[in-house]
Amino acid sequence: MNVVVEVSMYPLRNDYIAAIDEFLATLHSEGDVEVKTNRVSTQLFGEYDAVMDLLQLATRRAYEQSSTAVFVYKVIPGAGRTVNGYE
Repeated sequence: MNVVVEVSMYPLRNDYIAAIDEFLATLHSEGDVEVKTNRVSTQLFGEYDAVMDLLQLATRRAYEQSSTAVFVYKVIPGAGRTVNGYE
């Protein structure tokens, strides 16, 4: 089953841009998951287990590197994509 997950990260530290960049680098490291980033969130599209495994890895790394951050995830099962993004 394919899913779309929209994730937003809110680091609770002064150098928040570095924390977000590290999180995004981890998300972009996996070839089985399509990752699209915009100004307010990142969308991941792929097979459910691959997306969730990547989110688990990226979240764990973020907490190990920056112990204080809030994550907001929206999971849309079976969602398809349109020419301009996700539906």
